[in-house]
Amino acid sequence: MAAAVNRVTQNLVLIMLGCAVLRISAFSTTYLNYVKPGFRPFLIGAGAVLMILGVAGLIQAWRPGKGSPGAEGHDRSPEHGQGRERARHSRDQGHGHDHAHGGPRVAWLMCLPVFAIFMIAPPALGSFAAARSETPPPRSQALTAFTPLSGDGPVDMPIGEFIGRAWDDDSRSLTGRAVRLTGFVVPSKKKGQWYVTRMQIACCAADAFPLKVAVKGIQAPPPDTWVEVTGTWIPQTFGKMPNGVVYPQLSGTDLMKVDTPDEPYE
Repeated sequence: MAAAVNRVTQNLVLIMLGCAVLRISAFSTTYLNYVKPGFRPFLIGAGAVLMILGVAGLIQAWRPGKGSPGAEGHDRSPEHGQGRERARHSRDQGHGHDHAHGGPRVAWLMCLPVFAIFMIAPPALGSFAAARSETPPPRSQALTAFTPLSGDGPVDMPIGEFIGRAWDDDSRSLTGRAVRLTGFVVPSKKKGQWYVTRMQIACCAADAFPLKVAVKGIQAPPPDTWVEVTGTWIPQTFGKMPNGVVYPQLSGTDLMKVDTPDEPYE
């Protein structure tokens, strides 16, 4: 009976895991806090497979027959009863009794990720992760890949592109151009500046690293506030190579708070 309970518990956990994966991928955009958009079909498929396996396992566990919870009532012969008593006595003398009762308890530990998703819903990485990372700004692989900036008003630009143009654009296309960057606020240890930041991922949040631009001339909002900041690039010249990581700078002229985007990573 304990073995049947163990199987039922494991299959219930599979169903709950499948429901959790489908909830964040098929019925919401929460999965974007953890992986790139291209992973959505795989998450939906994985959630569906987990649910199918769990339901199939429950049907198998409760089907009348050998090893099911109702199988003991199919054979009432004395020989069968004596054999069952001997088997039960042998289990009690050894370690089988402990394992039978320990199995379901261990299986329920798999529910912790489910509870985390349903009850806590961990957010995307924010200022705490970005402040702890001192990753150098990414360098462009093709210095001639930057197209001229057209139009007269502020140019909406990803933070990664702004960094690339600031460091690697020989034509210095950012000079004198107003740009608008969207990201969250990260405090700076230097007085008079803060960072507008966006995390970039290759596949999932585990490999995320921050893209930062130092903002000057505007008072910093609270950490983790999502903002659109408008300003112009501050060219930097170095007499010698500076120590540590240096981020490009923006002279801010306007700031507007915005909602957290559905896709928080670049």
